[in-house]
Amino acid sequence: MSEGEFDPSGDQTVSNELAGVLPVEYTAFHSQHHRAYLRYAHLQLGSRQDAVEVVDDAFTFLLKVWPQALRESSLHGFAWSVLREHVERRLAVLDRTPAMVETAWFAALRRSKRQRLELQEARLALYAAIAELPDRDYDIALLAFLGGYHEDKVAQMMGISSAAVRSKIRGARRTLSRKLGLDWAAGEEKDQ
Repeated sequence: MSEGEFDPSGDQTVSNELAGVLPVEYTAFHSQHHRAYLRYAHLQLGSRQDAVEVVDDAFTFLLKVWPQALRESSLHGFAWSVLREHVERRLAVLDRTPAMVETAWFAALRRSKRQRLELQEARLALYAAIAELPDRDYDIALLAFLGGYHEDKVAQMMGISSAAVRSKIRGARRTLSRKLGLDWAAGEEKDQ
């Protein structure tokens, strides 16, 4: 598997040895979110190794502050901000910008070798347009459009309401349609 096609489906959950000594809630949270966090980090960083390290660092930090994290108004929102901070810190250390456009483009290109170049160019334009969205809209678009996560899962991971995610997705679709010069009809997203 290449860098552009990182699929964390084979990633390990908390090992059985550690699961017995770690807080049960932490182990469950880790198992529930580890895969999605890896996908997000890989799209941002463009490197499987960097993604694994950043997500491991984020979960290690969460474990250290777990009692405090449980007292937060939104555990999921808190954990998401920890992940984002760790990704942003790694990008700063590497002196790079997010690699989402290139990572998603390369993965799509490898998956669709036989598709026409025009379709690939349209995807590249879409990825570039997503990269220009504001932070929260960008995260939601990345998880929903490129990560393939359902609105409810995105809401849960980010610690926000499903209604807020649906609203952000509608707004992102309008914005992306406008940037790409496409017609967008209200209500289209209900068919998907």
